[in-house]
Amino acid sequence: MNLDQIQNVYFIGIGGIGMSALARYFQNIGKNVCGYDKTPSMLTSELIESGIAIHFEDNINLIPKHFYVENTLVIITPAVPKSHSEWNYFLERNYHVRKRAEVLGIITKDTFCFAVAGTHGKTTTSSILGHILFESGADVTAFIGGIVENYNSNLIGTGKSITVVEADEFDRSFLHLNPDIACVTSMDADHLDIYGTSDAIEDSFREFASKITDKKKLFVTTELPLEGLKCAINETADFKVFNVEISQGNYVFNIQTPTELIENLQFGLPGKHNLMNALMAVAMAKTHGVSNEAIRSALASFKGIRRRFSYQIKNNNLVYIDDYAHHPTEINAVHQAVRELYPGQKVLAIFQPHLFSRTKDFIDGFAASLSAFDEVFLLEIYPARELPVEGVNSDWLLGKMTNENKKIVTKEDLVAEILANNATVIVTIGAGDIGEMVPIIKERLNAKN
Repeated sequence: MNLDQIQNVYFIGIGGIGMSALARYFQNIGKNVCGYDKTPSMLTSELIESGIAIHFEDNINLIPKHFYVENTLVIITPAVPKSHSEWNYFLERNYHVRKRAEVLGIITKDTFCFAVAGTHGKTTTSSILGHILFESGADVTAFIGGIVENYNSNLIGTGKSITVVEADEFDRSFLHLNPDIACVTSMDADHLDIYGTSDAIEDSFREFASKITDKKKLFVTTELPLEGLKCAINETADFKVFNVEISQGNYVFNIQTPTELIENLQFGLPGKHNLMNALMAVAMAKTHGVSNEAIRSALASFKGIRRRFSYQIKNNNLVYIDDYAHHPTEINAVHQAVRELYPGQKVLAIFQPHLFSRTKDFIDGFAASLSAFDEVFLLEIYPARELPVEGVNSDWLLGKMTNENKKIVTKEDLVAEILANNATVIVTIGAGDIGEMVPIIKERLNAKN
């Protein structure tokens, strides 16, 4: 399929973070863009404000009539059910219907493609890398799975020769890509509803890694069983972060590459996991020839990603942080960062589990990671694309937690419960619609303080 011949692009599931980045991209290059999503959100509101028409009812009569032409591309998200009437309408009439990952593969096949893979860290690493390349003057477009604060968008740049993409393991999507340089940040078990076993996930990552034939252009952490250049913090590796200090809330550190020492770098995202994400991005940028000066400037100016350890309130009396974490490993990373920055302070975590299947598969891990906080409020499970599973609920998770300071809270009561709490550090965590509640929580906490 030749994208140059495509005039219209219709999205089914346009409000997803990956889908909306593609929508922005096609709008930026002059295509007619519109779409459907199940529910309104902050993302769909931003797209509508940019001039993209979106409706929220599965109804073929709501599709603009000028999209009923041959040169229309229809892009679907894997979360859309096969019974979706709009999807079936386009399939039955032999339109160009493609998954998001397939379209990314088409866009990137004629570019120099950086691909960031891993069950955790994809969005942060690709954001840092995209920012470094853009700030260095590269002709880059970066498709990001989060809203980058520097750009207030999940799309960085509109370049035609270089792309940065998140290589998503969900539904084996990353196997559609043809990367020139890649990294793998982690290979933890996840998406077991798709893969079945952790071995199947690892096999899929190995297949992705095999796409990089020059192993000096594949970057992995030291604990991963993959061939490539190793990255580490405070241990021997091809790319190593060391001499790490904290100064005025920022990390200050050195990086040793295979050929040189880069000293006195500054980076503002807290947590050792984010230091590793930055190191991965630097390793890929250095391999592509980006200068130390450009890397130094970009790391220092990077503001982070919305809902990735995102400060909502930060003063002497109260800290409120919002984070997208939805896997035990990610929750542990949030906890590590909070304890490092705010030792001795009471930390309240509000967690909304995401998916019945993920909660069931990692119930013990969730219980352990959440129990590390001083106090925990649990919301009910956000189902997303799933139907309820008998016995899998937040009461089950609560019962497995060893922390005695815990309770189930409804969304209706959440703000009042937070306001009544005496914690000086508050963290909202989860990938569901808890993110939609952040503005009101922030507003009410500011009013109280």
